[in-house]
Amino acid sequence: QVQLVESGGGLVQAGGSLTLSCAASGSHLYLLDMAWYRQVPGHQRELVAQLTIRSETHYADSVKGRFTIWRDHKDTLHLEMNSLKPEDTARYYCNTPLEHLNWGQGTQVTVSS
Repeated sequence: QVQLVESGGGLVQAGGSLTLSCAASGSHLYLLDMAWYRQVPGHQRELVAQLTIRSETHYADSVKGRFTIWRDHKDTLHLEMNSLKPEDTARYYCNTPLEHLNWGQGTQVTVSS
């Protein structure tokens, strides 16, 4: 069974940067289209960035130009987040764009104003 493990979250001031990581056991992420999601308590989970196996990227309008999704040579998925805003505060998760895999615990990102 595939397990996703997200890491890299934290507390950062507005305008700062963080890079999140997503590793998987039991699968190879490079074989899958992958995505980063975020969720605020009481709200629906939002897809913020996608990366296809052909290295095409897609971003939600709210993060376009500030976030970058990429995969490294160790088959770890990353989300580089720059110019962070308080409204980026959320728990961040990785999964496929169709949510095929079991959800991990996520990693909390908190942006202070």
